[in-house]
Amino acid sequence: MSIESELIWFDGEFVPYHEANIHVLSHTLHYGLGAFEGIRAYAQPDGRAGIWRLRAHIRRFMDSLKMMATDCPFTLEQIEDACVQVLKVNGFSEAYLRPLAFLGHGRMGLGARDNKIHVVVAAWKWGAYLGEDGLTNGVRLCTSSMTRHHPNAALQRAKVVGHYVNSVLARYEANDNGFDEAIMLDQNGYVAEGTGENIFVVEEGVLHTPPVANILPGITRRTVLDIARHEQIEVREQFFGRDALYTADEAFMCGTAAEVTPIRSLDRRQVGTATPGPVTKTIQRTYLDAVRGKVPWLTDNITVVE
Repeated sequence: MSIESELIWFDGEFVPYHEANIHVLSHTLHYGLGAFEGIRAYAQPDGRAGIWRLRAHIRRFMDSLKMMATDCPFTLEQIEDACVQVLKVNGFSEAYLRPLAFLGHGRMGLGARDNKIHVVVAAWKWGAYLGEDGLTNGVRLCTSSMTRHHPNAALQRAKVVGHYVNSVLARYEANDNGFDEAIMLDQNGYVAEGTGENIFVVEEGVLHTPPVANILPGITRRTVLDIARHEQIEVREQFFGRDALYTADEAFMCGTAAEVTPIRSLDRRQVGTATPGPVTKTIQRTYLDAVRGKVPWLTDNITVVE
């Protein structure tokens, strides 16, 4: 699927897609110090684009930069507006948005701190991240040999460019071994998350998910928790091992890209009936309706593009 668009917002101006370039000596290209977000916009009942939880995403974007001791040259409101405008100028009613902040060229070395900070917002059309079949019928997972970053080795609450090398290697490994996706364990052997998704397990009607300690605090994860509580589904945030998925009644992954994707199996062990269970279906249906403006109590989370 193409990620091309007509225009990209780059440091406050719109530039043609093929002119949104950087220098090969840009600091972030070499050392990975940068922050990004993944945001989705969905067509609303009236046909306009609606950006899901825009403020929460941009707040996390700014927080990530703050945790890296990096000052953003734009305000939260300016980046929010850039997200709105990039949809308008490209004529998108549905799209994936990618804000990114990175250090440009100038000085090199780990101690360089005065290189210019660039901010871009791009958008493109993107369907089901793990495939339509995965979204409908579930995905096949393996436990990765790659360990999730130790909380004292990386800033788990920050969405940092360089952190994702860990996830890329885990995803490559899973795909090369015939799986759709991987789950990653933490340094203590507990389930942390997927390569780009949070994990939920259902056992006897109770929803379990790792606490925000060894994971990225996902914004879709937060929405899933809101939906579960609204539907009076008991939620427990606690550590658990991979064996919890082996014996679960149902399980699913969630993320802005992955949305709510059922888990069919882990390490070639069937999860539940190997089909989406009732809790998963309820949360998935509510989420996919909510982002399209069809769930009244969640419409405050939508920024409609006028």
